Amino acid sequence: MHKAERVTSVKSELLDIFMSMEVSEHEQRSRSAAQRNLRARRGIELHEEFKRLSQDIAELPEDGPSDDMH
Repeated sequence: MHKAERVTSVKSELLDIFMSMEVSEHEQRSRSAAQRNLRARRGIELHEEFKRLSQDIAELPEDGPSDDMH
């Protein structure tokens, strides 16, 4: 019976190791996904900001300062 208990104990330890590895991998995948989402969101924000700036610049008059200022 001692041998069977030892095998059960080893199986239990292996299962615990496997489960902790799975949890670690899941946490790493979650962190990576969150980082990708943040980078994507920031990229979209930058794109929108550049688009607004381009529109604002396009609305400015193209000629230089007027002679009224001198």
